[in-house]
Amino acid sequence: MNGRLTSAQPYVLGLFRMVVGLLFACHGAVSLFGLFGGTDGTGGTVETGVWPGWYAAVIELVGGSLVLLGLATRAAAFISSGAMAYAYFKVHQPEALWPIENHGESAAMYCWVMFLLIFTGSGAFGLDRLLARRASAREGRPAEQTPVAA
Repeated sequence: MNGRLTSAQPYVLGLFRMVVGLLFACHGAVSLFGLFGGTDGTGGTVETGVWPGWYAAVIELVGGSLVLLGLATRAAAFISSGAMAYAYFKVHQPEALWPIENHGESAAMYCWVMFLLIFTGSGAFGLDRLLARRASAREGRPAEQTPVAA
């Protein structure tokens, strides 16, 4: 059973990355475009250029979309993780110590999830792997095999 689970790991990681990217991008879409009820529940958006809300929303939308597609996954996850760490420590943590008290659960969770994706990469189904495979085939050399787990 362990062997089967291990062989499925890149595919499950790819699905995990896509779900996380979609949900993260939705946070940005809520703030930037007022989708899904907007920031205030009535379709409101964050004012353009307002620090840090508007910039966080742009990072969420762009970073989430890149992670969803598996394109520049590690770089997008790095920036997204840092943005969520900033959100937690500057916005939520001053209100109370624990995420459950300061409503910072999603910021803390996204920070750590994106941090994990920095190290795992896109997994299966990512455009990163497709582009690397095509470049390797064009150059006539075997594609680099990068293990997902140790």
